[in-house]
Amino acid sequence: MSFRECFQPPRHLLLLFLAVTLLLTGTLIWLSWQLVRQDEALVGQRIEERRDTVADLAVSALQKSLLQLGEQLTVLASTPAGQLQSMASECARRLGQHAVLVIFRPDGVEAFPSQALRYHPFRSSAAAPARGVFARAELLEFRQENYPEAIVVLRQQANSAELPVRAGALLRLARVLRKSHRLGEALRAYQDLAGLGLAPVEDLPADLVARHARLSVLESLGEKERLACEASALSADLQAGRWRLTRAEHGFYLEETQRRLGVSDPWTGTEAALARAAAVESMWEEWQGARQGGTSAKGQRIQWLAGRPVLALWRASAESLVGLAAGAEYVESQWLAGVQPVIAQQGVGISLAAPDGRLVIGPAPKPGDRQSLRLASATQLPWNLHAVTLDASSGQAFFQARRQLLLAALLVMALLILTGSYLIWRGVARELAVSRLQSEFVSAVSHEFRTPLTALRQFSELLVSDRVATGQERRQFYEALAQESRRLERLVERLLHFGRMEAGALQYRFERLDLEAFVREVVREFEHGVEARGYRVELSADGVACPVRVDRDTLGCVLWNLLDNAVKYSPGSLTVWVELGQEGESAAIRVRDRGLGVPRGEQKEIFRKFVRGVSAEVQSIRGTGIGLAVARQIVAAHGGRVKLDSQPGEGSTFTVLLPRVG
Repeated sequence: MSFRECFQPPRHLLLLFLAVTLLLTGTLIWLSWQLVRQDEALVGQRIEERRDTVADLAVSALQKSLLQLGEQLTVLASTPAGQLQSMASECARRLGQHAVLVIFRPDGVEAFPSQALRYHPFRSSAAAPARGVFARAELLEFRQENYPEAIVVLRQQANSAELPVRAGALLRLARVLRKSHRLGEALRAYQDLAGLGLAPVEDLPADLVARHARLSVLESLGEKERLACEASALSADLQAGRWRLTRAEHGFYLEETQRRLGVSDPWTGTEAALARAAAVESMWEEWQGARQGGTSAKGQRIQWLAGRPVLALWRASAESLVGLAAGAEYVESQWLAGVQPVIAQQGVGISLAAPDGRLVIGPAPKPGDRQSLRLASATQLPWNLHAVTLDASSGQAFFQARRQLLLAALLVMALLILTGSYLIWRGVARELAVSRLQSEFVSAVSHEFRTPLTALRQFSELLVSDRVATGQERRQFYEALAQESRRLERLVERLLHFGRMEAGALQYRFERLDLEAFVREVVREFEHGVEARGYRVELSADGVACPVRVDRDTLGCVLWNLLDNAVKYSPGSLTVWVELGQEGESAAIRVRDRGLGVPRGEQKEIFRKFVRGVSAEVQSIRGTGIGLAVARQIVAAHGGRVKLDSQPGEGSTFTVLLPRVG
């Protein structure tokens, strides 16, 4: 059915049908939109619930860890001195590398692990040699500048059994050797001094003083490779907390060492360790204030030291303090490690920030981020906790799948409605078109029957009334009656063929025929009927035998119909050409005219029942509209097909292809 046929009367049915279809589609779209909006709201609510759950889970984990650590520090603070060190070592082992446990006593500070602190709040004074031990050597060195004699005296003292005396003698011996420009021997003296390890010299560890002095000697000698090697080793030991130094001492030696290595900022990369040491120093000062006031101290806070956040937690009495200094890495790796898989699975990021807003760990919340906030005042934690939705899609797999399923179902329903509407309208339009074509068919058949019946009635009346003057006229009237009777018979046969084909009851009697002889017979009979109107049929054959198996009557009906159409649709041309030939394995019958032609858009439609071309309506050419439909079905029953080649105004060529036999 063409697009033009859909809009033929009655048009109000089309408008009503379109209105109903649009109403159903619009209702479905509106319901779909409402369902999607509700689903989005539900997704947002579930995301918020998950974020709140993650925030509460993180707060619970932090509170639990902080409580357990506080209890451990309380136990350590009440532990007797004999058992404290072993318990503190075990506790420090579980803390990891990002935290340091310290025990303060009035006479010193002990850190766990022992080298975890870069520097200490204070350092106990070591035992010094008796006054006057080095008086003679210093007299020879400074007043008399008798360096050889001073060297002899100091070498003797360097063999002393007392470590402080030996360390002091080696330090002075190396100094005198440097003044004597005996730098190689000075290096060996410093090497011997470094071998004394932590023995005190000038209130400092002997190996630290000696290794630092060796750097000056190597620098004077210009030995850059040895200087860089020993400076790197000394820097590594300083950063590892090998010696118990104060902040000023540690800073002095580190800067001196890094300067010789060409490092402009000696503190780069050590901020976390310096921050822990600064936190320990801060706890020491607070404990000293509490001792002077005669009170015990305990507490927790976040401190920003060396640009890094440090958690300081302590339990103290008047005699001792047990404290913990932990960096942000400790909180993240120890306290949040257990809940991190759940946090990551929910697509939520956890951030801890100091009450003043400075970020401790985690991603910084951005403006517009959906987050859940837990304040330190409500959780009793040292931080505010932010739970931020990092990827809203990570927790929506189920909702996305459901939404896709919903949209797919709605799309299928919309397609079903549209497809069903189209099919219904197509069926209705087709039935309307068939009804219209049937009406036209009845009218056309009536007109077709009226013409021969009128002729029969008129000739019969003339003969009955004996109004025919001569025998020759009577014979002409009888021939006209016979011709109109045959015409009426062919029309009836065509209708009967059509009715049988529609009912599926048409019987074919196939027989072997010489196609050329058969076509000549039909053409001769047709030409005899149209020669009175001036038409003639030219038949040409290629001389090749074309035996076929056909039903004589039905195939004759096909050929007669094609010839009749060629005559009817060729008002300006009185010749019709019939050609016999072959195409491949098929015999071909071509009926060609130079008539009106068929537009390309109608070349398929005219083979449908009751359909007649626009030219027939414009030219008022009579016909029933079933001839070509019957012809196509008959040829198809013979195993062949009908082709049409036509151009408007240039005529048409209908080709019947039949399978050859033999």
